Amino acid sequence: MAEPAPVPDPGPAAAAGSGASATITVCPDGPLLVRGGYELLDGDDRPIDPGRATVALCRCGASSIKPFCDGSHKRARFRAR
Repeated sequence: MAEPAPVPDPGPAAAAGSGASATITVCPDGPLLVRGGYELLDGDDRPIDPGRATVALCRCGASSIKPFCDGSHKRARFRAR
């Protein structure tokens, strides 16, 4: 199954403090796409700057830029259960 088409990125200002609810889209055998008003925190509750309003978060564990997806799920042949 193909991954969803790219969504226009309104920029980092839209990610935090926009008041819009966050939406999370599960890509089949791929990343989680997060859009809308969200804040990313590390394991110590420190903010992570996503650099954009829409981000793809790794689910497979093989990404070299965690928590973000770098497409490694394809090489790893990740399959969601």
